Amino acid sequence: MKVFKASLIAGLVCNSLLSASVMASSHREAPNLTRFPTLDSTDFYAFNSYEAEREDYVTFIANYIPLQDAYGGPNYFAMDPAAVYSIHIDNDGDAVEDLTFQFKFTNQLPNNNAGIALQVGAEGDKRTIAVPLKNIGGITAQDQTAANFIESYQLTLQKNPLQSTLINNSDTNLGSTFNKPLDYIGNKTFGDTAAYASYANQFIYEFNLLGCENPGKVFVGQRKDAFVVNLGETFDLVNYVPVEGDSAPGNSDGQGFPGGITQSSDNDDLLDKNVTALSIEIPKSCITGEGNGTIGAWTTASLPQARILNPDATIGKTEVNGGALTQVSRLGNPLVNELVIGLKDKDTFSTAQPKDDGQFADYVTHPSLPELLNILFKDAVNTTLNANIETLAPTNFPRTDLVTAFLTGFPGVNQLATVTPSEMLRLNTAIDATASANQSTFGVVGNDLAGFPNGRRPGDDVVDIALRVMMGRLCYPIPVGGVDTDLGLCTSEDASVGEVAFTDGAPVNANMMLNAFPYLSTPISGSK
Repeated sequence: MKVFKASLIAGLVCNSLLSASVMASSHREAPNLTRFPTLDSTDFYAFNSYEAEREDYVTFIANYIPLQDAYGGPNYFAMDPAAVYSIHIDNDGDAVEDLTFQFKFTNQLPNNNAGIALQVGAEGDKRTIAVPLKNIGGITAQDQTAANFIESYQLTLQKNPLQSTLINNSDTNLGSTFNKPLDYIGNKTFGDTAAYASYANQFIYEFNLLGCENPGKVFVGQRKDAFVVNLGETFDLVNYVPVEGDSAPGNSDGQGFPGGITQSSDNDDLLDKNVTALSIEIPKSCITGEGNGTIGAWTTASLPQARILNPDATIGKTEVNGGALTQVSRLGNPLVNELVIGLKDKDTFSTAQPKDDGQFADYVTHPSLPELLNILFKDAVNTTLNANIETLAPTNFPRTDLVTAFLTGFPGVNQLATVTPSEMLRLNTAIDATASANQSTFGVVGNDLAGFPNGRRPGDDVVDIALRVMMGRLCYPIPVGGVDTDLGLCTSEDASVGEVAFTDGAPVNANMMLNAFPYLSTPISGSK
């Protein structure tokens, strides 16, 4: 059977027909979002904190503004001050948020928006001239007077439409204000990576929640993009053999699939990209409510419905915004809008609420992607193998394996007290976190119940996992507690390639990140 599967994949690869879209990242996932990069949610993480002595906390990270080039001066990557960025938590399973943490940003220049100015000109003709850059000198953890741009935010906890509480910074000098560090302009401005990390760490704040015994933490700032994907080669009709070429990932022995791709950071096209991370860490007891300890979470960004541009724009007065707050982006599970939702409904999904996800049910129960792969591959594969394979796509309809993975969660692992089919990232807060050194990059399928799809950690390889699940991996037993367990969702006869180790060759693991809040690594410097 294994020889047959290897031959089958060889047929697929030799004909170079794999659809590029199956490995797309969560960056720029819907047509309308390409017009709103500051509102584009690139990745969303929710996991039991694995920092030492933080086992009673849950961390949420919502990344925005995709594909940031570190050298993106002179303005770099500020958040939209007209937008509201939210992290939603459902703790009872009705697919309606019970808690929402909202971020609202303010951008300004020092000196009442006049900015830093220099005296320019000869004696007797000197003029005060505003500088064109966001800084005029070096910036350190101790001295930030050279900064010519100030980005701050307020954090609000909303429990229902009528109960909204402004959260105070534990730094009493700041009141309800939280500041965001400048992006990593470069080494001349900030010094080396360690110096920038020291500067940025000052923007990790504690805050208190009413009725919550222990404080939470928050950090908003630029980070190295934790997502990895072989993006360029994948979109070029998968210009590589997408099966592991070593006997085990990273062995460098070439004893795996002949010609298969081997794991290398050279395959990660986001290796030099940054993102902006909205990170909060909350005590578990303050977010689980009266449910069963499992929560659902997702992130959104919204704008007022109307925007009138100022034809005579000035700093801070570029437009007038008004009308009802309107959701523009949404992200829970990674890759759903890419792998599952049809192109015509991607913008609809971005603006929808989880409680209304019944409108997308057909995309999950009868997904088009596996059938598209079958249409593209079957004739070529049968010709190559001199076979008569009826179909390459999984044949269990409705796809209860995908319904479980994307819409309901797994019983005993990440299913909420009430089961309302809806797309969100589900996390069982009662499952102990796995230390970073011991995490499996394949999460639950890799015998690590603390990983994806039980929440999502930065070190989980969601590209490989999602592709394998779409092609039927859950139709085969998976290791749970060291024991191969049949989930009973489908059978091996339903998925002819369900056990094939698809990979894009771009490695990721928890040791590539920080092992403490805010977890994502220091951003790439804009200059050396």
